[in-house]
Amino acid sequence: MTESGKSGISQGLANYGDAGFSRFLRKAFIKAMGYSDDALDRPIVGITNTYSGYNACHRGVPELIDAIKRGVMLAGGLPIDFPVISMHEAFSNPTSMFLRNLMAMDAEEMIRAQPMDSVVLIGGCDKTVPALLMAASSVNKPAIMTVTGPMITGSHKGERLGACTDCRRFWAMHRAGEVDETEIGEIGDKLAPSAGTCMVMGTASTMALVSEAMGMMLPGGGAIPAVHSDRLRHAEATGRRAVELARNPIRPRDILNERSMANAFRVLQAIGGSTNAVVHLAALAGRLGFDFDYDLFDRMGQETPVLVDLKPSGQHYMEDLFKAGGLAAILRELGDLVDRDCTTITGQTLGEIIDSGPELFPQDVVRPISDPIYTGGGIRVLGGNLAPGGALIKQAAASLELMTHTGRAVVFTSLADMAARLDDPDLDVVADDVLVLQNAGPKGAPGMPEAGYIPIPKKLAAQGVKDMVRISDARMSGTAFGSIVLHISPEAAVGGPLALVRNGDTIRLDVPSQTIEILVDEEELARRRAQWAPPAHTEERRGYAKLYFEEVNQAEDGCDFDFLRMVPKGTPALDV
Repeated sequence: MTESGKSGISQGLANYGDAGFSRFLRKAFIKAMGYSDDALDRPIVGITNTYSGYNACHRGVPELIDAIKRGVMLAGGLPIDFPVISMHEAFSNPTSMFLRNLMAMDAEEMIRAQPMDSVVLIGGCDKTVPALLMAASSVNKPAIMTVTGPMITGSHKGERLGACTDCRRFWAMHRAGEVDETEIGEIGDKLAPSAGTCMVMGTASTMALVSEAMGMMLPGGGAIPAVHSDRLRHAEATGRRAVELARNPIRPRDILNERSMANAFRVLQAIGGSTNAVVHLAALAGRLGFDFDYDLFDRMGQETPVLVDLKPSGQHYMEDLFKAGGLAAILRELGDLVDRDCTTITGQTLGEIIDSGPELFPQDVVRPISDPIYTGGGIRVLGGNLAPGGALIKQAAASLELMTHTGRAVVFTSLADMAARLDDPDLDVVADDVLVLQNAGPKGAPGMPEAGYIPIPKKLAAQGVKDMVRISDARMSGTAFGSIVLHISPEAAVGGPLALVRNGDTIRLDVPSQTIEILVDEEELARRRAQWAPPAHTEERRGYAKLYFEEVNQAEDGCDFDFLRMVPKGTPALDV
């Protein structure tokens, strides 16, 4: 039942000045879809159709919708699917992050505008899950999440392959001359052998698992492979539950709060999850009326070992995590480190779900908490004079010997500058240097692309260099690895300290002390600051880009649009 007391087809009528006529007209047109009066008298469950011919991660959505509809009808409801924006990482220019907020706005307004008593959110590829959660939190209509699920692995010469950690690993080998043009083409044919999201602990897998941990998904849904029959059974159960939510509402804000967010923090650290999840959870927090607690997140990281032996921090793949018990096995190992009293979409507490789950059994994917794959936490929060607004490093996927490092800055002033000079044989760079990328943040790129995984310069890769300290205001894929400092804030494009770094400056990274610093005296930095000017492209004057540049917040606030937060805080000005 809606807040106005109306439900089903009668809610949210179009405005014609005559409510009776509005309902009559609506029913006349929906009859053209072939619905009977009996069908139209039932609770309506909306289903976000995120299928696209550009989005292989969502290739299975039509089949999922069929299963969800079956569950809805078995429970006595009327399922109606409707399209919303669909985004794939490799098919979104300049980056899917630039469009995440547009998808959230689309989904929010369509859920708000169309008659439905509850809604099933079908996420999958990286930005779709957070966009849908952001939308649902803002509307606060009963909603339940499901995902397309991870791909199964491929194979090359007897070696298992997984997008996209192995994409990056083999491409690095190709750049170093270890894999020739023919073989890299053969590998490309095998990296993505089925529908579904990346089968490593990238952003899609991370967001699926933290959504389940926060209680917005039925148990078990985070890890089921896209092509597994359990994925369809889970979808059917999701449809059934959506009807129950329509009749006895549990709303997103009943589930999503600071306590369930803390469980997301805990699981994110334990799975060695994507740094992108921090940006998305920060945006979700803003939609819910509070700020992401970076201090709590970092403390949890220091006390929460990485338990999941899964690429890029380990060796296994998502189908192995599914066979090992999925999130349930992780939660069992975490024990009292999670808040068991949090409400979930099932109506049970998280603790009740854990207690009713299957018993643990011997396996080597989810490690016991007494024998983790990494003891220091997956992600650390950094500060220091280069990142007064914060920065992140995924230390579980980095080189231990580079966690404390001082080196000379080799600066790329933009993505175009990096593309033009990175592989120049005359580039003045050695393995101990620090690669610095500027103007790749929320406004600088724009869209904060996954460019933080700066490739090793070709001449160094050919010498066998596998890792270097790399810093930027960009993001990196959760599938990536290396000693990479990301999300430096404020970004260069709004005048943050990163904009002041010059070739030859000394940069010091000290992860144990949580600092990233430029060792240049303040007088010189002040001189540089006086000469700084914002990039011209941030003055966009039309369309979505104009809205984006005027409203997008910095990384620590999730890169959401300020006016979409429950409590706007004021978008940072260009003269930060």
